[in-house]
Amino acid sequence: MRRVAAIISDRLNRLVEIILIVLMAALVIDVWIGVMDRYYFHWQFNWPEPLARYLMIWTVLLAISTGIVRREHIGLTMLTDRLPETPRRALLMLSDFITLLLFIYLFWFGIGFAQSGSTRMAMIFGMTLAPAYSAIPAAAGLAALQMALVMVRDLGGYHLEENAEL
Repeated sequence: MRRVAAIISDRLNRLVEIILIVLMAALVIDVWIGVMDRYYFHWQFNWPEPLARYLMIWTVLLAISTGIVRREHIGLTMLTDRLPETPRRALLMLSDFITLLLFIYLFWFGIGFAQSGSTRMAMIFGMTLAPAYSAIPAAAGLAALQMALVMVRDLGGYHLEENAEL
């Protein structure tokens, strides 16, 4: 079961990383167009800045799940570093469970937030803000799924030396 969770998590993470590469490339091109427009060509485009904002939001929020898979998320270790191995492992597992609950909460309430975006308009693009607001439940759901897979993958087998920053 741990191996299956690791395989699913890895494949899902690879897909997310490909999406992140595409989003970052689009962001770089968009910002480059905005700079060229503002300082050199004066095309008077009004879309590069809001598009960059939406691309950045999606990129940052989707990258959370990649940090979870690699266990590179932020953690305070002042207390856990001083604990013996068994209580430390239990505390880290409790932390994972609380993190999972947080992402489930964000997913659940993010759905309503994304739905509220369907009544708000992005005038520059002539569309609703639902695609931008959808980043919250999409990223939270993905992070919750990855957290659950990582918990199964690492169940009882934390490598305390490697995960000391948790």
